[in-house]
Amino acid sequence: MIKLPIEDALPALKETLARSSSAVLVAPPGAGKTTRVPPALLDEPWVQGRKILVLEPRRLAARAAAHRIAQERGEAVGGTVGFRVRLQSQVGPRTRIEFLTEGLFARRILADPGLEGVAAVLFDEFHERSLDADLGMALALDAQRLLREDLRILAMSATLDGARVAALLGDGKTDAPLIRSEGRLFEIETRYRGRERHQPIEPQVAETVLKALDAERGGILVFLPGAREIRRVERLLAERLKDPDVILAPLYGAMEGGEQDRAIAPAPRGKRKIVLATSIAETSLTIEGVRVVVDSGLARVPRYDPAKGLTELATVRVSRAAADQRRGRAGRTEPGICYRLWDEAETRALEPFPRPEILETDLAALALTLAEWGTADPGDLAWLDPPPKAGFAAARELLLGLDALDAQGRITTHGKALARLPLPPRLAHMVRAAAEQGEGTLAAEIALLLTERGLGGTDSDLRHRLSLFARDRSERARDARRLAEGWQRLASPEAARLDLERPRDPARAGALLALAYPDRVAQARPGKRGEYLLANGRGGRLEATDSLASEPYLAVAEIAGEAAASRVVLAAPIAEAEIEKDFAAHIEMRELIEFDPATRSVKARRLRRFGQIVLSETRIERPDGESVAQALIEGLRGLGLGALPWSEGHQQWRARVAFLRAQETAPGSEAWPDLSDATLLATLEDWLGPFLAGQRSLNEIDGSLLSHALEGMLTPEQQRRLKRFAPTHLTLPTGRDAVIDYGADGGPTLSVKLQELFGLAQHPSLVEGRVPITLALLSPAGRPVQVTRDLPGFWRGSYKAVRAEMRGRYPKHPWPEDPLTAPPTARAKRPGSAG
Repeated sequence: MIKLPIEDALPALKETLARSSSAVLVAPPGAGKTTRVPPALLDEPWVQGRKILVLEPRRLAARAAAHRIAQERGEAVGGTVGFRVRLQSQVGPRTRIEFLTEGLFARRILADPGLEGVAAVLFDEFHERSLDADLGMALALDAQRLLREDLRILAMSATLDGARVAALLGDGKTDAPLIRSEGRLFEIETRYRGRERHQPIEPQVAETVLKALDAERGGILVFLPGAREIRRVERLLAERLKDPDVILAPLYGAMEGGEQDRAIAPAPRGKRKIVLATSIAETSLTIEGVRVVVDSGLARVPRYDPAKGLTELATVRVSRAAADQRRGRAGRTEPGICYRLWDEAETRALEPFPRPEILETDLAALALTLAEWGTADPGDLAWLDPPPKAGFAAARELLLGLDALDAQGRITTHGKALARLPLPPRLAHMVRAAAEQGEGTLAAEIALLLTERGLGGTDSDLRHRLSLFARDRSERARDARRLAEGWQRLASPEAARLDLERPRDPARAGALLALAYPDRVAQARPGKRGEYLLANGRGGRLEATDSLASEPYLAVAEIAGEAAASRVVLAAPIAEAEIEKDFAAHIEMRELIEFDPATRSVKARRLRRFGQIVLSETRIERPDGESVAQALIEGLRGLGLGALPWSEGHQQWRARVAFLRAQETAPGSEAWPDLSDATLLATLEDWLGPFLAGQRSLNEIDGSLLSHALEGMLTPEQQRRLKRFAPTHLTLPTGRDAVIDYGADGGPTLSVKLQELFGLAQHPSLVEGRVPITLALLSPAGRPVQVTRDLPGFWRGSYKAVRAEMRGRYPKHPWPEDPLTAPPTARAKRPGSAG
């Protein structure tokens, strides 16, 4: 058995755990933590023949590590070393090193908080910071503090913020011991290839792989963000590879366990293997024969959007820690090379560590687990990063809606039933509710297809996936069916036998799915094939050619993209009658009185709604008058004051009031109202609202109604003062009433032909002579001649110059030397008259 670098650190680790209940082990990739540490601890005195549990973030790593240790010990898996993962388990009565996934550990410690028969819990690759790992660590530390002081807890990683984890595992006064293994088995050369950001990643990866294949020897491990990119790169390479001795081996989570095992197995003698993998191959794996790594620098991670209530997969740049883990895969068995598809300078800009899943994901499962543990407040436990308060509160609200928690946050009987099922709370609720009505088997299979990617294919119609899964005879499918049957029995033991004997009805898939996601029941938008409105108000769409696109209602399981028009990934039809029956308590009757901008009128309807979906509507013949008036006002507020039938007279009236508002008011008189656009718009309810009784359309508001509404803003005294101090017209010496413009920039202005003012010795004014009217004097042709606020001064002064210029231009009009004695006129002078 080859010596690995970690072995130099094992004496210090053993000594530490002999005297301390917790420790942190940091060792570089390839040092041998996963396969050498558990066996090294097995015979320590404190173990006393009990088990060592090793937690892995992925099923593949758990299986592979168990097989490797068993092989090195010359045993079969299930003897001293075993594993337990979802869908598969190889553990026997003699098993003392048990590898299991982090999610299964949470179920185990809930069932047995004292971890009877367990000497140590090893958290492998703790740097990945999955939600299950953080939760498992919090529960293990709590159990150690309250029930098992002798329980050893060891956090292991190649790229770990060791100081923070050591503080977490400490006793509050001193940190837990930190052991480092500095050795690396083989050297790794790093080559930076750069990347064209605006081009697809797959051709660039394929080109790098082909270059490495020509330039280097040995197997190649390629890191890509997901299965979709893996299939594309596989296709590109298959088109260009001519050497039959080169094997392409995809490796991702949704594959059969046997296919995964074959991908990591050594290549046959004389052949080379190119493994196209997701981040599943980052840690705890030694892929035989690999000495070259090609890293795209991308990963696909879950991101929870509380506003949508959805966890979606996002493609992101890897962290420096993850990049180091990937690079380390090249030096496991001999000196290696790592090609990185980015520039060297960009490495410094990468995040140091992956963002913890607890900060990004739906916390409903965590909240339910804590409630079952007896902890309503997550602050009572120790966390490296505590659950965000907003996310935890949203999770509690969801669990309340599922009747899993009571108002005080305590777990209910129904919640305990959900907690028994190793499923997200929504899906557990669906299986439990369906089991109680004799449909648990179908619901369990639906939950299985939603949590086990790849089973049942990729069709958007859940019924088709169920049908394909029913015909699937693979080992994975058989294991999955056994798992689903187990869920069904856990959900409702009393109904299990009857349920298993009943034939499944895939047509009920939508109705059952809606039990988990009532907020994602969707209704087709009229006249838009493939476009849907979800009960939560979000939009969803299918390709018009999709077989589901003609369905009037859908229950949506998966959706991706922006909220306004997201792509429906997986759904099933649901009948309106099923919505009416299953969600009767949530269907509300609502009167909707709202303004329609298209017709400028108010529509009054009585709606039966499920969330944002309208199941039916009828017209309200006699809606409440106040509600109609308010809807009109809101509609007008949206359209703006320009939607009212303003006349010049209305605008002049507003200008007159604004003029007096700006002037000195008489002592004791009431303040003039503000009639600016902003104020009128903000106070529509006050001045216009009382006059809208009986009106259902803005088109019914005429000039007379608007006049009454405006005049109603003034007191009787103000109306009298308005007429007296700000008249609409001024009577000229000719006897003509001229309109005063109150909206002019220079204040009240009167535009008048100069000859009409002959004989007027006093300048016209307003507000009892305090405000002179600006006179815009015009020529006989109506062109500006002079602007003045001092008519007597004009007669004495500049009139002479105006007269001299105008006489020649307008000889038919009078231009007397003394305008004060001349008769006013708007006409030309009589023939033969002087002037």
